[in-house]
Amino acid sequence: MTKDVIALTPEMPDLPTLLAGLYAGGPDLGVNTTADGAVVQLCGPDGRPLVSVEAPILVQVPGETSRLLDHSVADGPVWWTEARASTAVAEAARLAGSFAGRLATVLGGTVWPPEAATTDVVPLTSDVSAIPAPATGSPAVDVLTATTAVVIQDRPLIAMTSWLSDALRTAAGSDRALQIVTPPTARLTLPTRTALRGLPNRWVVQDTEHGYYDGLSGAVLHWKNGTFTPVHDEQGAARVAQAFAPRPDTSDRQLILTLRTRHPAEEPLVLGHALETAFRHLTGAPPAGWSTAEPVNLPWSTRQLTDLARARAPRPTWLVAVGPPGRPVLATVRVLRTPAGVEEDITLALGYGSDEAPPLDAIEELATVLDTEHGLVTLLTTVRAARRDLTVPPYLEAPPVPVAFTLGSAEAEAVGETRAGHPPPGLSPTRLGFASLPAFHYPLGDGTDADAWSTFQRLIRYLFIPRQTQRK
Repeated sequence: MTKDVIALTPEMPDLPTLLAGLYAGGPDLGVNTTADGAVVQLCGPDGRPLVSVEAPILVQVPGETSRLLDHSVADGPVWWTEARASTAVAEAARLAGSFAGRLATVLGGTVWPPEAATTDVVPLTSDVSAIPAPATGSPAVDVLTATTAVVIQDRPLIAMTSWLSDALRTAAGSDRALQIVTPPTARLTLPTRTALRGLPNRWVVQDTEHGYYDGLSGAVLHWKNGTFTPVHDEQGAARVAQAFAPRPDTSDRQLILTLRTRHPAEEPLVLGHALETAFRHLTGAPPAGWSTAEPVNLPWSTRQLTDLARARAPRPTWLVAVGPPGRPVLATVRVLRTPAGVEEDITLALGYGSDEAPPLDAIEELATVLDTEHGLVTLLTTVRAARRDLTVPPYLEAPPVPVAFTLGSAEAEAVGETRAGHPPPGLSPTRLGFASLPAFHYPLGDGTDADAWSTFQRLIRYLFIPRQTQRK
């Protein structure tokens, strides 16, 4: 499996320190750069990359290293320097560990995982010339075929790092699937789970007892024609792995808000206020930080994220935000420039233990503020039985259950106030916001009855599908 090693240091690794680390294999190995200088590579005598090192990142968000690594560091900002070893060369993992160990020794930091740290010179004994040259220029991709980019990961938590983000963009740009292969002990962060949503991308779990299976669907997989595909039974249905069976309910819960806002594309626009409002209502504090990848490294700033989205427009901007340590809370945001204006697609997840209750009574007030002040289009609130830490394990978890749906005032006006205010029997909406232009809030349940999905679907069909279509 690929060995990822991270040096966590209080000081930024300067060029001499980086070079001292990179010469962990002795003077016979070479050094070059790729990705416009953002990645430095330790190479064999023939120029083949053995270890790729990403440019150091200053993580200024408290608790972020513990969230992703279960590895605490001293209070204060920390420089995160990640090295990724080639899977093709036996010595590469030790080279990565020696690189990180040398940085930590010189700068007074630590290494994750701790057992990888060393300062030894690692001689290259493999015949590198006998190893096929990699077919990809992306350091994160281990196997590249005509249809699929395969990334092998052996860390306990698979985060949407800049490595993975680059691999996903590269795969999508060449019409390939991205398939991440992990051991069964691995979990995904929610941003990684979101990125892998939908075929042909997959989370491939390699179980020593059960072979390969899809960590999100449970389908048994095998390698065929250059990609991992489902194994079918005699009736043609995909087989489900025994390892995917659900675990006993721990009473942990997740509160998930999925919302869209829309704003006029005007110069004074500042993005991120809707997300900050949701954080404050549900946690009592604004987001602690934001970034375009994990680890989340930048202190929260609506102005900075607005500047980034404006610079990237009309291309979409994707980002992730986290809360302070203590309450697990994480959000992903996609900023889109559309003919109707600037839209923010937000998914906000909060985790609660068995002795904690999700604040469902705060949703209606939050919906009101989002509508009157932040251009709410729609808001779906759900609850699911899932891990408090918001990570995704490779086994079946219960789907979310709808609690409420809110139709923003502008959207309600487009639907028609009379229609929005008189839904199918069994639904009693509450009018929110301004009396002259109300939003409508539809309670759907307490998050325990899966039949609420049927009620929600009936409501959506009523609101958004024309009556002529319904009659057909």
